[in-house]
Amino acid sequence: MEITFEHVTHSYDANSPMANLGLDDVSLKIDDKKFTAIVGQTGSGKSTLVRHINALLKPTSGKLTVGDRVITSETNNKNLKPLRKKVGMVFQFPESQLFEETVEKDIMFGPMNFGFSESDAKDAAHEMIELVGLSKDYLQKSPFDLSGGQMRRVAIAGVLASNPETIILDEPTAGLDPVGRHEIMDLFKNLQSKGRTIILITHNMDDVANYADEMAVMSQGKLVASGLPSDVFNNQDLLKNDLLTLPQSAQFAQSLAQKYFQFNKLPITIDELSAEIKQQVNGD
Repeated sequence: MEITFEHVTHSYDANSPMANLGLDDVSLKIDDKKFTAIVGQTGSGKSTLVRHINALLKPTSGKLTVGDRVITSETNNKNLKPLRKKVGMVFQFPESQLFEETVEKDIMFGPMNFGFSESDAKDAAHEMIELVGLSKDYLQKSPFDLSGGQMRRVAIAGVLASNPETIILDEPTAGLDPVGRHEIMDLFKNLQSKGRTIILITHNMDDVANYADEMAVMSQGKLVASGLPSDVFNNQDLLKNDLLTLPQSAQFAQSLAQKYFQFNKLPITIDELSAEIKQQVNGD
């Protein structure tokens, strides 16, 4: 499902003296079935941007198109369920939203809210619990008896159970150890390979380098860059102005370039860095 922002501005408290811009004339296309990362410093407008996609926020001016749905300042709150069924949001620390007495009921809540029958919602819960890496044995447990990582998987299963076409992830790996982080990111990359559009908000540049097909950089409510990660991470203006930090592989490549190696373009993943070093050492 393609998503297009056209000159979207969003002002918080628009009609008061405290008005401030959350988004400032943003135009951006998020391609269907791609993995797109949205990055930027805290307060740059990342979360404000993605909350427009399912009309949790609406433009003060401009418009965005989500699939066949156009959202403007005039969009009312009626008939938004079809849109919100298509766009699932995994907020930071989603486990804090768990509330049912069993894991099964928690996962079923979203689908039933979107009109699934109880039987279909239960089938979805049984399918999604395994998709997120937990066995069906967990379904009858209380979500509050689980570990933090397990609770997060249950919360993600609840979002996936409604079968959204687009999944928005707002720092989905915050607080997880490296193993847990990789498992969660691999899960979403797998979902993308099966036809979902994935939109990731993150401060982790290694996740951007390793998983994203495209990226966008926000600063003070403005879109300051977008494109392929390999191109954006090699944008010297962004780096000089502290609008972007480099993945670890690119940082290491920078240190190597001061001593032994030359890189026409900074490698941004371990595989790219290894290939570059091997090529230069062997003289290929």
